[in-house]
Amino acid sequence: MTSAASEISSPVGVVAGGGAMPFAVADSLAARGQLGRAMRLFREEGCRDLIFIGTLVRPALSEIRFDVTTLRLLGNVIRAFRGGDDHLLSGVGRILEQGGFRMVGIKDVAPDLLMPEGCISRAWPNDNSKADIERGRAVLTALGPFDIGQAAVVIDGHVVAIEDIEGTDALLARVARLREEGRIRAATGRGVLVKVPKSGQDLRFDLPTIGPRTLEGVARAGLAGIAVVAGNTIAAEPQAMISLADAKYLFVIGLTA
Repeated sequence: MTSAASEISSPVGVVAGGGAMPFAVADSLAARGQLGRAMRLFREEGCRDLIFIGTLVRPALSEIRFDVTTLRLLGNVIRAFRGGDDHLLSGVGRILEQGGFRMVGIKDVAPDLLMPEGCISRAWPNDNSKADIERGRAVLTALGPFDIGQAAVVIDGHVVAIEDIEGTDALLARVARLREEGRIRAATGRGVLVKVPKSGQDLRFDLPTIGPRTLEGVARAGLAGIAVVAGNTIAAEPQAMISLADAKYLFVIGLTA
């Protein structure tokens, strides 16, 4: 729990995207760009604290319908768009904070959704998987400053795929396809999906997320399991995820931050 958590007493405004989180209240912010309307709605509901939840679908600037407030902040909006997703979220967050709101994170409002340290599955990574985990973590740490992606698949020491704009589900589908095409020759049950926050990332925004759908993708890709950073990864539907991992003999492990 962070210092912000003890100070939260008002309703929390949720800026939600897609993915596993069941909220979609940010159309005016992310799709239409009506910052003034969003801020007015939050104030009417007594929201002082705001949180971003869900995957980001980046609109083109040409798709944004500007209201008066957005036009006044146009320079800041354009600067926010010039970079990766983390840069965009941080930029929008700064705009909202300038409007008198406080941006908070999952750690502040729902720390029980964060991945704990250690294995939550019956299966554990073997020595080969542990080496793949270390390789994936090192690669993602090196790529972090470029704001590219938060996930990689490593099989027998080879980095076979890096997450791109399509996200983790598409990354795993790509690995499954490469197996089907014979481009990946390693035996089924080898390899790891590694997810790590980008270095320098504002951990209030866009934390890596795993859930049952991630497990399904890992199984189809023929991997051995998932490794994420404990305390800095959202575990959606954890009980369903654990049941699925055990049924498919996959490991799910939270690494020391």
